[in-house]
Amino acid sequence: MAQLNRFIEILHQRGADALTLSGGKPMGLTAGGVTKPVTQKALEAAQVLALIKEIAPPELRTQIQPGADVTFQHRSPSGDVDVEVRADNGSLTATLRARPNAAGPTAAAAAPQATVAGAGRDADTDRAQLDELLRLLVRSGGSDLHLRVGEPAILRKDGALDREQGATFEADQLRSMLECIMPPKDLTAFQETGDADYAYELEGVARFRCNAAMDRRGPMGVFRVIPSEIPTCEQLDVSKAVQKLCYLTKGLVVVTGPTGSGKSTTLAALVNLMNRERNDHILTIEDPIEFVHQSQRCLVTHRQVGLHTRSFKTGLRAALREDPDIVLIGEMRDLETVEIAIETAETGHLVFATLHTTTATSTVDRIIDQFPADRQAQIRVMLSESLRGVIAQVLCRRKTGGRVAAREIMLTTPAVSNLIREGKTFQLPSIIQTSKQLGMSTLNDALVDLVERGIVEPKEAYMKAVDRAGIETAFKAKGYNVALHAT
Repeated sequence: MAQLNRFIEILHQRGADALTLSGGKPMGLTAGGVTKPVTQKALEAAQVLALIKEIAPPELRTQIQPGADVTFQHRSPSGDVDVEVRADNGSLTATLRARPNAAGPTAAAAAPQATVAGAGRDADTDRAQLDELLRLLVRSGGSDLHLRVGEPAILRKDGALDREQGATFEADQLRSMLECIMPPKDLTAFQETGDADYAYELEGVARFRCNAAMDRRGPMGVFRVIPSEIPTCEQLDVSKAVQKLCYLTKGLVVVTGPTGSGKSTTLAALVNLMNRERNDHILTIEDPIEFVHQSQRCLVTHRQVGLHTRSFKTGLRAALREDPDIVLIGEMRDLETVEIAIETAETGHLVFATLHTTTATSTVDRIIDQFPADRQAQIRVMLSESLRGVIAQVLCRRKTGGRVAAREIMLTTPAVSNLIREGKTFQLPSIIQTSKQLGMSTLNDALVDLVERGIVEPKEAYMKAVDRAGIETAFKAKGYNVALHAT
């Protein structure tokens, strides 16, 4: 499909007057006499030439050159357009205008909710099909729905992928299913860049964190279930030591783990606890908003990156003027966000944030290593004073089905603060190991505990361990036989 057809679709959907391409400028959409860019980067003259030649009739392509004037019609999946190419200082300027159909307005303008870029497909039908797949995902207890061209629906259940019986998806059908639920901002981003992250709510079923992308076969989508009912700390077996972090007045608490390890769910349970027990203002900055908390004793404000604020760092800077007591940062993605988070925690706010690290020690190292070498000593001091706890978790399959979290817990004590300040983070596991009476736990201890309680198989715990040599020794001491052929 021609690249310009995506933008012609936007032209029709918005009932705009014209789409303009000119070298040295972003692609522009004109409506009501006002032109707004629909691409972030300016087009090069060669790009304009290539894009126009792609939709031109074969007999006219050789005539489309810098300095030439050409007009033609193009029939796109979303409707017809008149294309006018004019010489502009040795370059080209192309203007595309929607052609009215027999009924008057363009088909896309007449029914903007009924069609998407899927070659004129019925968006209502495609949305109903997607909704049914999402209901199936929730009914089956799955965590993710994968949609791919040439494949049937694929569900992730208890961490494993399971192909459903049914027809495979075609590219136009799958594009329509993905785009029919996208917010306009994300639709534009997807059509321009081939990537989009957004949220979708199916009333009475669940919310879903959605990712749309392009691969070699066409569009693809992944939908992660966000349960409508927010779990409690008791349901997730969150320890009392971790729950006590919710009653602090300031400091930084980091929840870490690989993608899909349940960080968002654990954070939601902690926010739910604070919402019920405290009387404060909770401000969340996420991309996208996942669990939606209704204000109870607390006032809860949700802000989404890209929709309500430009980025995590701009939203976090603005948060200081919005009178929060508790700030939740969906992800500390860059150095500046980390720096502002630490400063916010130091200035009398309780900050919860996530990182994609696997242990408490690697979390501290990751935070410090993001800064230039000449600033790391200062950051170690700041972090030693502001960090209150790190919860690093992985998900393990239960023997009886479903999954359970194993958590490494590090709470900041004077000994922990000193090691962070002095750059001796390699000694932190020893402190965690010898501080069980304070509520700390290594990941290996948590995994062994799940095995001893009969919740998880020894092999599953071994596969999820970071320190496999250590957990192998622990299992041998307790008489457990683990298949150690896995690498």
